[in-house]
Amino acid sequence: MHWYEDDTLWSDFSETMFSGRRRAEVASVVAKSPLFDFPAGARVLDLCCGPGLYLVPLAGSGYRVTGVDLSPLMLERARTVCEEAGARVRLVRADMLEHVEPESYDVVLNVYTSFGYFDDPRDNLRVLRNAHDSLVPGGRLLVDVMGKEVLAGWIGRPQLVELDDGAYVVQRDTVLDDWTRLRTDWTLVRGRAAREASITSFVYSAAELRELFTAAGFTDVECYGDFDGAPYDQHARRLVVRGTRPGAPAPAEGR
Repeated sequence: MHWYEDDTLWSDFSETMFSGRRRAEVASVVAKSPLFDFPAGARVLDLCCGPGLYLVPLAGSGYRVTGVDLSPLMLERARTVCEEAGARVRLVRADMLEHVEPESYDVVLNVYTSFGYFDDPRDNLRVLRNAHDSLVPGGRLLVDVMGKEVLAGWIGRPQLVELDDGAYVVQRDTVLDDWTRLRTDWTLVRGRAAREASITSFVYSAAELRELFTAAGFTDVECYGDFDGAPYDQHARRLVVRGTRPGAPAPAEGR
């Protein structure tokens, strides 16, 4: 079983990954980011939607939203969150390596470092090609990861994340294979019990991810340093890459 197929990982570490603070940040991003200013009524696919951080604010902005995830637990949590918020969202359990809905979406999102999960780099390219095929001509893919250049600026000592119930998580990052991949080791300590888990994924520079987008068939590929549309430079906090499926021009933006 691959690490991302283990629902106990998502359950045990969800408070660290998907905190209330993170939900508030996402809601602000969707409301204010120029990169999330999609055409009114746009059909949006959130690929690897997790517990629905982006689903509710996207639906609240008037978009027609579909969330896809492999984890039954995450989808159930997403369903609960959407129902409580009154958000009308379609949820699908599927593997992003296989999931394609030909020419069904105006926008595909793969955010919060949900790309690069597969051991074979050709499979990661396949995910981009699936997204390309699920977009209408002129549709856009937006991928958000921790870029290699950003990561190099702060990686080093272990990080400590304190949780609301007095528990805490220690996170340690290790660069593998000549800066090709990254392993993140987590240790959750709650009382006298400890739980360990590891995530391994590919890590990309802006140039490398741009090349993958191009290989997958995207044009007009742009790199940003955050969701505010800032350039990807020495001040970047994230690596956000956007590409367009060739064809008819994308509709004018505006909610």
